[in-house]
Amino acid sequence: MNAYWKRAFPIYFMILPGLLFFIIFKYIPMIGISIAFIDYSPFKGITGSEWVGLHYFRRLFAEGDFLVLLKNTLLLNLLDVLFFFPAPILVALLLNEVRVKRFKTVVQTILYAPNFISWVVIVGITILLFATGSGGVNQILEHWGLGPIELMTDPQYFRWVWLLQNIWQGAGWGAIIFLAALSAIDPTLYEASMMDGANRWRQVWHITLPGLRNVIVIMFILRFGHIMDLGFEHIFLLQNPLNQDVSEVFETFIYKTGLIQGDYSYSTAVGLFKSVVGLMMVWFVNRLAKRMGQEGVF
Repeated sequence: MNAYWKRAFPIYFMILPGLLFFIIFKYIPMIGISIAFIDYSPFKGITGSEWVGLHYFRRLFAEGDFLVLLKNTLLLNLLDVLFFFPAPILVALLLNEVRVKRFKTVVQTILYAPNFISWVVIVGITILLFATGSGGVNQILEHWGLGPIELMTDPQYFRWVWLLQNIWQGAGWGAIIFLAALSAIDPTLYEASMMDGANRWRQVWHITLPGLRNVIVIMFILRFGHIMDLGFEHIFLLQNPLNQDVSEVFETFIYKTGLIQGDYSYSTAVGLFKSVVGLMMVWFVNRLAKRMGQEGVF
């Protein structure tokens, strides 16, 4: 046993920082979930507040805001799955076909760079370009005799602006995982396919995509764990009173209800509902993937 611990101690010591991170910032705060089942008062604390059971969950499902929040959240997630999720895969496939190493490096750097730009900067630039009266793009359109594009105030544009900004910022960075998976594909498979007369499209379809299949399935399962999460900061910055009907989602609702209005119990119940739905979706999609013969997350 002593010999085992001497060999294993460096490994456990290396795991320790990550383990402490999850214990301190993920598991210990879960004590706060109990706030969803009590009429929480900051003065009485968790133990002194009155137990109300499922009162706040019944309130959530009974209020008219619930259907609006659910609709907006699911529609944005549907767009995200249909358009944003395949984008890093496509970027990785295209980069994998580039044979000039220096050009490939430059393109990768350009594609990775937006990931390091804050949403505050991205949304701020968009507002400066498309502001109704002073936006640069709208001034050019008016100079040409065309009408302005109400990109930030017209509700019909909100979802597509949010989606395109997501793709622009995250597609290049997300491609890193798939490029790593591509590097693990045996090069002799491509050489053998060339001997059999396969062109590049055939190689991509019969070798590259099957080589990525397991990674795609795992990333797809993990993506469904965030089906109720869209990223608070991005949506909140794009949101305004004119597009609120299509931009109000669970995360912005929790912020306004919990931090601004001080209804901590209700906002905690909404957050717990989101988490439970995400957990159920991960379990369901993982089980579906296994039934289809793929490797799941667990």
